[in-house]
Amino acid sequence: MINIVVVVAVAVVAALVFSPKMRASMRWRATVTPLASIIGSGFLVVTPLLASVVGSWAPLAMIGIVLLAYWVGAAMRFVIAEVEPVLASAGPPRSLVGLEQLSRVLLSFAYVVSVAFYVRLLASFVLRSAGDGEVRAQLLTTAILAGIGVLGFLRGLRGLENFEEGAVGTKLAIIGGLLIGLLVFNLADPPAVLDAYRGGGVPFAGWTTVRVLAGMLLVVQGFETSRYLGEHYDAETRVGTMRLAQLISSAVYVVFVALSVRAFDVLPARVDETAILDMAGEVATVLVPLLVVAAIASQLSAAVADTAGGGEMLSGASRVVPAARYGYVIVTGLAIGVVWLVDVFAIISVASRAFAAFYLVQTVMSFFVLYRDRSLRRRTTLLLSYGALILVLAFIVGFAIPADS
Repeated sequence: MINIVVVVAVAVVAALVFSPKMRASMRWRATVTPLASIIGSGFLVVTPLLASVVGSWAPLAMIGIVLLAYWVGAAMRFVIAEVEPVLASAGPPRSLVGLEQLSRVLLSFAYVVSVAFYVRLLASFVLRSAGDGEVRAQLLTTAILAGIGVLGFLRGLRGLENFEEGAVGTKLAIIGGLLIGLLVFNLADPPAVLDAYRGGGVPFAGWTTVRVLAGMLLVVQGFETSRYLGEHYDAETRVGTMRLAQLISSAVYVVFVALSVRAFDVLPARVDETAILDMAGEVATVLVPLLVVAAIASQLSAAVADTAGGGEMLSGASRVVPAARYGYVIVTGLAIGVVWLVDVFAIISVASRAFAAFYLVQTVMSFFVLYRDRSLRRRTTLLLSYGALILVLAFIVGFAIPADS
């Protein structure tokens, strides 16, 4: 019965996200890039990770994580609305320009490694049944990365967005089916749900638990891609669609974790991206192959989204990169180099810290502009907010255990 409900739910959500009205919407197009990056591989690992760290307290922990991400997103939206005009003015402060250059360096490194990581992980997932030989995985990763680079070079942002729309639509349809399946699974036995919430707590591990939860900010990272789409969308559109992407993804993450608590006991001890398949199989057998498709779509859409963000950022920051299409090739080319020259799984934790450091620098930029301009609305409130956020992000950079590691 649940299998039928899941299939119907997938079909309904797919009909919605692939409808002509949605595909023709400029606002949806601008939302797709950050949404693709936020609901990436993190969606697959967040439930097993939270189950192992906090047990049945997972929904509250997830709410805290998405609220922190929204706080950071608010600082990024302030950068788009108020800091970008200062940077584009005739004589921007040198210190502000220096901070922007530092943030671009951090983000460039993080994007290159994350793109390589997403696609390398995808290759491992695809080749799992055939044996994940390192050379075969590297070759498949290289082919996929080259394809993304060529697509971006030939079709530009619009081509990447078209691809993202397909991948994100597929992923959202399957996630919709998963959520409906979990809902029916829970409604079938309410006492079991209550028992899971009452007895599924994990002993608090103090400092280690705090560090792991702080590192999980990077699970919901990706909204910053809106910052570098300025050549295609105005500030108001980027601010609004970044907020929309965060609201959609936050709802998905919180509802998913809350509905998953009853099935925590079937999760294996290991924490990896395939652990969710064990839980899904307990809910409905049809979810297992669907989630394999969702995993592939997640990795691919996140890689394309970060390639888009990285390419747009490079073209906007350097006269050497004349157009974003060359930036896409540079990002994917460097990612191919990373795949062959280093262990991408070993350095992804460094990239996670680079993302957190990027958010820290961008928040410092927001604080800097607020401090200088006394005419800005809600100045005192925002100074206090961003000052506190700077401290939180500094803690994450220095002490968090990245969720990817």
